[in-house]
Amino acid sequence: MNQSYPVPPPELLEQWSTEANRQDCVSYTKSIAIDAAQWGADQELEACCEWLGYAPVVYNDNDDLHPGSYLRDARRPKPPTLKEQALEALEHILHNSSTELGAETIRRALEALDG
Repeated sequence: MNQSYPVPPPELLEQWSTEANRQDCVSYTKSIAIDAAQWGADQELEACCEWLGYAPVVYNDNDDLHPGSYLRDARRPKPPTLKEQALEALEHILHNSSTELGAETIRRALEALDG
């Protein structure tokens, strides 16, 4: 069985080594392992998206995107925006506080923001 796996480019290995070198030995090893695992996972995700026929264009009558787009969105979700985080924090405060003073004003202001 002869399988070849992608290997990180030398520049990336050097970058990881330089960044991790500022830490103790255990942290250094963990840092390199985490970086390598993330890189490998990203490579695999891109290969899967390509295999599924990823393209950021519409491909059928239902205006659906290629399955690769959905896979990437599901496996690498974008972090919530500051606005989304603030609205979530506001909900938490409302559910765990005895006062609602100004909450609706804050909510409307947050919802009016872009992003």
